Amino acid sequence: MIRCIFRHLAGPSAPAGVGVLLGFLVGAAQPAPVAVNVVMIDYRFQPDHLTFQHGVHYRLHLENHGKQTHEFTAPTFFAAAKIDNPEVLNSEHSEIVMQPGDSKDLFFTPGAPGTYDLRCADHDWDGMVGGITVQ
Repeated sequence: MIRCIFRHLAGPSAPAGVGVLLGFLVGAAQPAPVAVNVVMIDYRFQPDHLTFQHGVHYRLHLENHGKQTHEFTAPTFFAAAKIDNPEVLNSEHSEIVMQPGDSKDLFFTPGAPGTYDLRCADHDWDGMVGGITVQ
């Protein structure tokens, strides 16, 4: 059915650009986001340093394997990034709160290149810290 509509609209008498538009709508799928996994275990991130490329779309998959509630707190990083699903973040958009056993995905494109702070807001005093680099 879609091919029939495409052939009809993109034929020789179609206005310029209709074929390109239909090709985009029908056949041009977005590339899959690059998957990055982070596991939270009581008092540490695994890995504790993340590197992203500016302009690349990512899926950050977080899992809390610990017995405590943990936060993936990176307010400056989140403020600079284009977040596709901001409902995963807390109301201040500064962190992702993870209960024990939780698994969450954040889809985003990093903002400005630089180095960003990463910490668990409740456990940074015990060394649950890391960093994020955008190249």
